[in-house]
Amino acid sequence: MSMLASRHPARPGPDPAAAQSAHAHGDALGYLRGLLWSLALTALPFAIVLGGWLPRELAVPAVLLLAVAQMAVHLVYFLHLRTAPGERWTLMAFLFTAVVVGIVVIGSLWVMQNLDANMMPGM
Repeated sequence: MSMLASRHPARPGPDPAAAQSAHAHGDALGYLRGLLWSLALTALPFAIVLGGWLPRELAVPAVLLLAVAQMAVHLVYFLHLRTAPGERWTLMAFLFTAVVVGIVVIGSLWVMQNLDANMMPGM
């Protein structure tokens, strides 16, 4: 039985869900594109900082912007996070996880700042 054959005995022929799943995981060209984008988005911040291409006031936001772009490249090309109708739940689960992690990080920073302000008043 081939990978794309139907598992349902009443419906012989190719299984569209299996074909869609196999296509959703990308191909070698997609991985190569992702690799090239990742390498460029890694080398560019190093060149900006070590080469002194931008003043410090512009270098920090540029590096942060390139970091966000690299996260997007990894999500799309390697983790296959897409907005296709069949993959919306994966996107929603990712967004929910990002919100929870954001709440935990921001809440932790808030608690630590509050403790520092209230327990070390003279420092």
